[in-house]
Amino acid sequence: MGGSLALALKDKANYITGVDHHAATRQQALAEGAVDLAVKDLATGVAEADLIILATPVRSILAILRDLPALRPDGCMVFDLGSTKLAINEAMAELPEHFGALGGHPMCGKETAGYGAADADLFQDRTFILTRNKRSTQDVEELVLAILDEIGANPLFLSSQHHDQLAATVSHLPYLASAALMRVASEQEDPTMWQTSASGFRDVSRLAGSDPHMLLDILLTNKGAVLEQLQAYTEELAAVKQFIREGNEDGLADWLSSAQRRYIGYRQAKKAMESDKR
Repeated sequence: MGGSLALALKDKANYITGVDHHAATRQQALAEGAVDLAVKDLATGVAEADLIILATPVRSILAILRDLPALRPDGCMVFDLGSTKLAINEAMAELPEHFGALGGHPMCGKETAGYGAADADLFQDRTFILTRNKRSTQDVEELVLAILDEIGANPLFLSSQHHDQLAATVSHLPYLASAALMRVASEQEDPTMWQTSASGFRDVSRLAGSDPHMLLDILLTNKGAVLEQLQAYTEELAAVKQFIREGNEDGLADWLSSAQRRYIGYRQAKKAMESDKR
């Protein structure tokens, strides 16, 4: 995410400093012009920044926010790209008053991680959720909205709680469903399994390739909402399992038809939203 944002802004920002522990990443970002300066040390990287953008796993963002008052005693503006928002916004709210901070989460991404997967067009026409806290100032909001306009993203303000509940349904639960499918399939140890797999398995299993470190942080910082959605999901699976066990054709047909109708409604709603944006 951080690499994609840097690439999207490389001809638009006055100066971009990238901070990364990996020398190869720093060298590649410099070679591609994504950043003007690449450093390993966070203190050096943020020393003169007007806006600090945190694009790391969630618990790393929380750790950095705890350290920021010491790193930048005069304050600055802070923005993040973390996948859960309540814990991050609570940490932002604890920053001293001379900081301006806004939470953010772009609703896009890939199952591959690292700078090598960065894409300057990743945010184009994508929803970018913004979440306020008591350190959210007009200045930081205006700057972030200007950035989103430059990268072609569509801002949507939500509360942290609302974001985390929605993300648990449309982002975190799909990952767990994909991971479970991948585990079930691979544990069969059938050498012909992958020969018979096609687009359906490919599409549903894709998210299982996501970075486990990133997902671990997501699941542990959004436990309540994720557990609620897992409960609802397992209840749906239990219902269809019972229909199949009983040979209940009518119940199974209704369950499948209802899912299809809801999917069609979802696709129509997405299409309408995309048309409105044009």
